[in-house]
Amino acid sequence: MTSSNVVSETLSDSPLGTLSTVLWTMGATEDKPATAYLMVYSLGNGSEGPEACAEAMRAAVEGMGLTVGGPVVDASKDSRVDAHLLVEAGQAVLTLPFLKVQCAVPAEWEAAAKELGHAYLVCSVRPWPDAAPGEPVSEEQLRSFFSGENPLATGGHAVLPVRRLQG
Repeated sequence: MTSSNVVSETLSDSPLGTLSTVLWTMGATEDKPATAYLMVYSLGNGSEGPEACAEAMRAAVEGMGLTVGGPVVDASKDSRVDAHLLVEAGQAVLTLPFLKVQCAVPAEWEAAAKELGHAYLVCSVRPWPDAAPGEPVSEEQLRSFFSGENPLATGGHAVLPVRRLQG
């Protein structure tokens, strides 16, 4: 799969706690290319506990123009969504109102994002304390995180256009 990336370690200052990202690809078939996914989540270790982390993340996601439990928003067509993604030279830079992260991306993730021209962003409001930053995340762990629930119900979702450096 891939490793999660530390975005922010604000254990005592922020109700969001430690934010992290995880990237994966899915769905390559003979008929269609793979889709690049990027998820932002909290470990739930914020200054006010896991429940406050979830509420703070909900407010942050809604503040960027997404609806938790709502439809998948195409950020290329909805200018109210405050989210940007730059993908270049094995790196992705995700900019949201409450974070900015640069992380190395696997070659297959970068190829999928560039081929489709977008990546699918998931901002989970549900904390994921088991996905330790910097540690590998298996396909089984990812499935387990989403099991037993509708993934759309616990986060904000957007399709982000991939931007590239102009040269």
